Amino acid sequence: MSLIGSLMRTLTERSAANRSIAQIEESLRASGIAVADRFASAPDTPGNRNAAQHIIGIERWGQHRLGSVLGGKPVMDEYDGYRPDDLDSMAALADAFRTTRADTLALADQLRQIDGIGTRTVPHNDMGEVTSLGWLAYLDGHASRESRRVR
Repeated sequence: MSLIGSLMRTLTERSAANRSIAQIEESLRASGIAVADRFASAPDTPGNRNAAQHIIGIERWGQHRLGSVLGGKPVMDEYDGYRPDDLDSMAALADAFRTTRADTLALADQLRQIDGIGTRTVPHNDMGEVTSLGWLAYLDGHASRESRRVR
């Protein structure tokens, strides 16, 4: 693991450690609305579409990783296959993000039912083993940070 990956994991886990899954879900709801609204109101440019596709791809990739906690097969893949490169407008990407974030919230609700969810880990390509709550906090923070590139 790289120094940057280690630092990212520390910051991600610190963010998750001080919050309950309910608090993380509330943050996911609020940031989901803000990000989707930003996509919907942004000019339809190649740069904005690329940023939105990246954000959605990472979120879907993270959902797939978190699915292993619920019994899905763990896979070490890249996020590229989860990017919605076929969506060619900011309006379509805003809708796709809304759906993707709703899926993340549904996944969080399923994770809430698992005893010891805060200690269950799932591998991240750069950060190594990250707790399930850390993953949810990561998805929340990633979308919020990266959506600032959409102008």
